[in-house]
Amino acid sequence: MVYPKEIELLAPGGDIDSIKAAIVAGADAVYCGLNNFNARNRAENIEFENLNGILNLARQYNCKVFLTLNIIIIPEEFPTLINLLNRLVNTKIDGLIVQDLGLFYLLSEYFKDFKIHASTQVTTHNPGQVKFLSKLNCTRVNLSRELNINEIRDLTINCHENNIAAEVFVHGSYCIGFSGICYMSSFLSGKSGNRGRCSQPCRDRYLPSSENKNFPLNLKDNSAYSNLQDLIDAEVDSLKIEGRIKNFDYVYTVVDCYKNQLISILEQNKPLYDDKQLYKVFNRSFSNGYLMGNINKDMFIDNPRDNSIKRFAGIDDKSENKKLLQEKQEYYKEKDNIIANVKKKIQQLSIDKIPLIINISGKLDSPFQVIVKTPVTSFVVKSELNLVMKNKQSTFQEFSCDNLLKRLKSLNNTEYYIKQLVIKDLGKDLFIPFQEFTLIKKRILFILNGSKKIIDPIKVPVIRKQNSLNKNPELCVLISSKKDINLCNKVSGDIIFELPNCFKDKGNKFIDIFLENKKIIPWFPSILLGENYYAGINILKKLNPELIITNNTGIAHEAWKMGINWIAGPYLNLINSYGLLCLKEKFDCKGGFISNEISKKQIRKIICPDDFKLYYSIYHPVLLMTTRQCLFHQVTGCKKQLIDEKCIQTCNKSASISDLKGNTLYLKKTKGNYHCIYNSHNYLNTDILGDFPGSFSKFCIDLRDINTETNVNCDKIAIIKLFDNFLKGGSNAKQELEQAIYPFTNVQYKKGI
Repeated sequence: MVYPKEIELLAPGGDIDSIKAAIVAGADAVYCGLNNFNARNRAENIEFENLNGILNLARQYNCKVFLTLNIIIIPEEFPTLINLLNRLVNTKIDGLIVQDLGLFYLLSEYFKDFKIHASTQVTTHNPGQVKFLSKLNCTRVNLSRELNINEIRDLTINCHENNIAAEVFVHGSYCIGFSGICYMSSFLSGKSGNRGRCSQPCRDRYLPSSENKNFPLNLKDNSAYSNLQDLIDAEVDSLKIEGRIKNFDYVYTVVDCYKNQLISILEQNKPLYDDKQLYKVFNRSFSNGYLMGNINKDMFIDNPRDNSIKRFAGIDDKSENKKLLQEKQEYYKEKDNIIANVKKKIQQLSIDKIPLIINISGKLDSPFQVIVKTPVTSFVVKSELNLVMKNKQSTFQEFSCDNLLKRLKSLNNTEYYIKQLVIKDLGKDLFIPFQEFTLIKKRILFILNGSKKIIDPIKVPVIRKQNSLNKNPELCVLISSKKDINLCNKVSGDIIFELPNCFKDKGNKFIDIFLENKKIIPWFPSILLGENYYAGINILKKLNPELIITNNTGIAHEAWKMGINWIAGPYLNLINSYGLLCLKEKFDCKGGFISNEISKKQIRKIICPDDFKLYYSIYHPVLLMTTRQCLFHQVTGCKKQLIDEKCIQTCNKSASISDLKGNTLYLKKTKGNYHCIYNSHNYLNTDILGDFPGSFSKFCIDLRDINTETNVNCDKIAIIKLFDNFLKGGSNAKQELEQAIYPFTNVQYKKGI
């Protein structure tokens, strides 16, 4: 079979050696991060000074380089970020990988020369989200890792219809939770996964479960090695390997295996089946459960450490340790051989900058001439004006080597550096205007940059602070049960009804609820896959509601297209002014929830656009993670080996696990929803009302039936009255609330991210 286009193999580059290893192994592209603004802060990453050398090396091997800026950006970082973008815009970087809506906005409005890639942290899993990203000038999207091959195929078609390339992870660590909406590390250790600091608590040891599992949340690694044909047939554009915190020998081995597999399929129509090399580098064993739509118990492994030695020795968990010890020496010998072999290959590659030899000459009444020589070519640049005799009014300093090097120093900020500057046949006391010399320098840069125009620093307009609202905020209440609809009569503000993740066959039931209760506002969840997304669109069409709240950008896009007012939910991670501006200007968003991950200090720096309402959830159970996996396989056991549609629609279970530090996590599965993990204590923030008077339009309280260690010593109607009294400034209202709801946490409001 002949395929109409090439498929890209995209490799991780956590440091320079890993980037070299990926290139020499045959990667078509690498993705890497600088020391700031990337979601792998635990990786060594690279210095900006090395970036141009890396780009030059990659180009020699026809390899693209994508830079990761895939974290959410706090307000005070934007001046530094804009300065970085102004430096990057004149490099030959092939694309920027992005998560933050504010950064999407900056790139689409002011830095239009960059190709924008949506990170896996954006959690893209339905067609509306693809359209949303297309509106932000996104050229590539990394699809959610939880998707099966049929879902990937459908989304790839949708991507191509919107001129977006589809990228899929094919190898490396699985996250058990949906990326971008996992707050487990953030709340448990103060290290936000959305800031590239995930401490991987899902791989921690927990007290033994009733199934006698010590690592109940730990998944095997992803491997689609045997499924590349399926992904090629689905017309996926890029196959991405995870591993920016892995060593160079890992990167080389995995890239080499996948490259050989691709060559065998594309050139010989003959897939390879021997994947033993993949087991010789770090792995937790492998699964393709998500890709094959076979989300089963076998995707878990009760040990997060490297499985390669056991696999190499052919030992399973029942084997004797003695055999394992005997095989270790042989394993490490082969491991050393792999490392030595890769080292030998990469030591031949250099990221040194390209040397320039510059000769300068000129005579009176003749042009100023600069001859630039590189190792492979040379060119001449002449001034348009002739040299004249210097006079007292001349501002240009004498033509000394030191002065000329200062004037040309920006050449050293490229992939080149000035190795030698020679002044030859240049008369004394000659002069050209400073502006003319600047034009010469720009022409040199233009030629060295492959005839790409050098972009002057872009000034991003400062967002001006608007006047406060100067009115009392209203209370809104989130519910998810039909029996709680009677609370409508007890709330002066909004009642918000949460839709489940999966309701494709029950859409009419929810339509009836909203039609019968006009006051209720639909709340759309973060994850809406396949037919459930279309069921959500059907609700919008049938109801044409005055207002919705959505945590899913696909629903947001369709609401905007239909002219339906919408509010951005708390799981869209709004933490900066540019993110708010993005939603308002691009999608006519009417307001948004400020993320509960950030602190009082960080909230204070957010500037709200005109006619944009700020929301904040002041009381709720803390959702740490949502997963497509079954959380009960390893904890309480389950008769079924895999999750099917019936599980999603009918399963209603709860359990808990405790880590070795004493933290208890609550596992919750409700009908129509995916499995969730909740923090032991609910979030309650009674300080924000006084800290931000007149800033927020709505404060939300979550009264869904989710049990944690937080005790509520009164019924829902009484809770509503307490919060209502609190917002109205009632005496002792704060104390009454904190006595009625205990224990609670608001640690994120104090520490932030």
